[in-house]
Parts: sequence; C-alpha cells; structure tokens
Amino acid sequence: MSALGLPIFDKAIQDANIWVNEIMSELDWDDKHRAYILLRSTLHVLRDRLQPNECAHLAAQLPTLIRGIYFEGYRPAKVSVDIRHKEQFVSAVEEAFGDDPNDNPSEVVSGALNVIADHVSAGEMQDIRASLPKDVRKLWDD
Repeated sequence: MSALGLPIFDKAIQDANIWVNEIMSELDWDDKHRAYILLRSTLHVLRDRLQPNECAHLAAQLPTLIRGIYFEGYRPAKVSVDIRHKEQFVSAVEEAFGDDPNDNPSEVVSGALNVIADHVSAGEMQDIRASLPKDVRKLWDD
C-alpha cells in the first residue's frame, strides 16, 4: 500500500524531494524549506525569461510536482521578462527570500541551475542556454 493511496502521488513527492535534497547537498544547506524556495523562484525566473515554446519544452522534462511548481502563476500571454544580465537574474530569484537574503546569491542561483541541468537533457539545456543572454549563461557551471 502506498503512503498516500496512489503510487503516482508518492512518486511525485519522492521526485520533488530528490530535487530539493540535491539543492541542499549542492549548497551544503540543511534547510529544506529554503531549498524549496530557491528551486521554485529559480524555476519561475527562468520560465518567465523563456519564450512559451521553450518554456513548454523544459516543462516536458520536469517531474510531475516540479512541473506544477514551475507553472504556478504562469501567464504565457505576458511578454517574457527582459533580464539581460546575470545580476538581474540573481536579483529576481533573491526577491523570494525577502528579508532573509542569501550570503552569496550568485553561487546559490548557480547551484539551483546546476541541479536543474542535472535532471534535464543536455540538448534541452543547450537550447535554454542559447535562448538566454550571454551574461546570464555565466550562472551555469561548465
């Protein structure tokens, strides 16, 4: 018997926990809620910077619960956010932390993006990176 009664729900929660735990490991954090906020905010800023077609391609590779988080509040008719520099991208992600900012925001955002990249095909990550300004691409470790 599954914990929640449906194996697909259990799998969705397990997959989401894997992503959050990997962010915690990548950044040497012990705060699961903070890691979730980082993942959610990074996904939203990335999503809002991508064109709708590319946004959908990325979503197709996300696990069920992460995909739901990704699309939360999404308005595809809205013009994509004009983020041209990595500092703007980082600042947009950091807004989710309010009065409790991260010590090294660029490193934190890079960590989240690297975890996302670990779970998405190399070809899709190439497409995503190619659609972003050169300065924003510097946030990913090569």
